Amino acid sequence: MTVSPQIAAYPLANDVGDAYWLPFTAMRQFRSNPMMFVGAEGMHYLTVDGRRVLDAMAGLWCVNAGHGQPRIVEAIREAAGRLDFVSSFKMSHPGAFELARRLTGIAPDGFDHVFFTNSGSEAVDSALKIARAYHRVRGDAGRTKLIGRAKGYHGMGFGGLSVGGIGRHKRDFGPLLPDVSHLSLPYDRASMGFSRGQPEAGAPYADELESLLQINDPMTVAAVIVEPVIGSGGVYPPPVNYLERLRAICSRHGILLIFDEVITGFGRLGRPFAAQALGVTPDIITCAKGMTNGAVPMGGVLIRDFVFDAFMAGPPEAIELFHGYTYSGHPLACAAGLATLDVYEELGLCGRTTAIAPVWEAALHSLKGEPHVADIRNIGLLGVVELSSRTAEAGARGSLCAQMCYEDGVLVRASGDLIVLSPPLVIEEEQIGQTVESIRSALHRMN
Repeated sequence: MTVSPQIAAYPLANDVGDAYWLPFTAMRQFRSNPMMFVGAEGMHYLTVDGRRVLDAMAGLWCVNAGHGQPRIVEAIREAAGRLDFVSSFKMSHPGAFELARRLTGIAPDGFDHVFFTNSGSEAVDSALKIARAYHRVRGDAGRTKLIGRAKGYHGMGFGGLSVGGIGRHKRDFGPLLPDVSHLSLPYDRASMGFSRGQPEAGAPYADELESLLQINDPMTVAAVIVEPVIGSGGVYPPPVNYLERLRAICSRHGILLIFDEVITGFGRLGRPFAAQALGVTPDIITCAKGMTNGAVPMGGVLIRDFVFDAFMAGPPEAIELFHGYTYSGHPLACAAGLATLDVYEELGLCGRTTAIAPVWEAALHSLKGEPHVADIRNIGLLGVVELSSRTAEAGARGSLCAQMCYEDGVLVRASGDLIVLSPPLVIEEEQIGQTVESIRSALHRMN
């Protein structure tokens, strides 16, 4: 990787100051030892001191085709010079409609409509609002309650935070939305530990939804939202037949089922969406991250026809959905999205994922039995190595492992004592080996 003149001229001092408040970051610790990148290409980042670091996180679950894809870069550059901005309120531009057509073309059957947002958090909040509004326009305004799941992550908007199931994310910001319930995590370490792909046991966890509906009255519930594969909460693949049972229960009670595919969308499980890979069709799908390969912020809500059609029953001059964002369908984001879909198709990313996933699985599970390893889970090109926690020092081992890997030239993500992995889908077998051996080395040195 060569350093461009622009990067070479950029001040590389590590005196970052405190003007920028980073998200999910211990700011005082960061200022003392900042992790700073000045370039990226393919599978690697470039640090301020010129080191190449293998990106085993695809940025943040999003750079599916690897960094610096020339076609995407050029599409953004060309779009910026042609049409920098146009509102999507009562007007638009051709790129937005073309991207909508392309997205619905790869979505599961029956998803012929998309509402554009600027992030996964916005996509989730939009989906929750659409779900409630759907019932209202059908004359069923009493359906307002929402059901999420333990360990679920649905962004940091008030809606997504309310249905999310990670307690630390909620602690400082309550009270959140009322009338929200949560399903249990469908995972039992004793029977499902070190699972490869979907655990065989665990489908009955879905039956808890019937119990919640007995408590809440199903006629008051608007939607159930789950990640097909729990991502940020710890990479928990769904047990075999678990999602199928959720689908059946929601259908039986007239409740919308929302799949949050912000992480699993665009090839990570070997199909455009996890709904297709797992064979279960929800009513609404949220997406973001890989939608533009991480190059421009963008998200979307894919909507089944019957949901969209319910809004179209009123007078044609009436606005059907009083909701939106200034940057919905932004020209640069749409250009990046179109180019991204082209790149994914040209590289055959879904096929690549399917082909290399067994190599990924075998490499990760080779860490079983290494010091401090309490569990390993994987599906597609997602994985997690869960470490046992130190007494009274939860998260210490995870942080130390991630730091050692970084010093060794591999970027992994520590979330507490979880080493979370979601590499670009272009990862090669040798790079899988490098990632796993870096973790293995760190685990032994931690002793």
